[in-house]
Amino acid sequence: MNRNTKINALLLLVVAALAVLPLALGLGDHKEEPFAGADAEAETAITELQPDYEPWFSPLYEPPSGEIESALFALQAALGAGVLAYYFGLRRGRRQGAARAEAVGSAGAGARGDDGADDGADADAGTATAAAATPTADDAGGGGGRSAGGPGA
Repeated sequence: MNRNTKINALLLLVVAALAVLPLALGLGDHKEEPFAGADAEAETAITELQPDYEPWFSPLYEPPSGEIESALFALQAALGAGVLAYYFGLRRGRRQGAARAEAVGSAGAGARGDDGADDGADADAGTATAAAATPTADDAGGGGGRSAGGPGA
């Protein structure tokens, strides 16, 4: 088992423990709704401290029951997880594609006998030879080519 597999297994075990321990230990059994959301807890605390408190805003949509509210929250979480998974998958795919393209490029350079390192000797010599052997319109006297000081420069 390699290091990444061990880390992933450990993280999965920690997440499972976080999900199961509150249920197994009976945390929240003394409450009427043991797993009520933070909004309900905050509302209860504010009402106890300031009975005449009036909220500034009201929800745009109030689900008819707690089960529907939980289902909508789970749907929202699933959609968010899907968007994040798509983004990270896309990034990983692009990175792998770039690595493959680089590997193919370096393999092609190895087949030509070029090690991919730019030592300057072979590249500069080839460029200088090609430039000296290629006549331009200015060299031929045709005047059709652009020169540094000519029109259109």
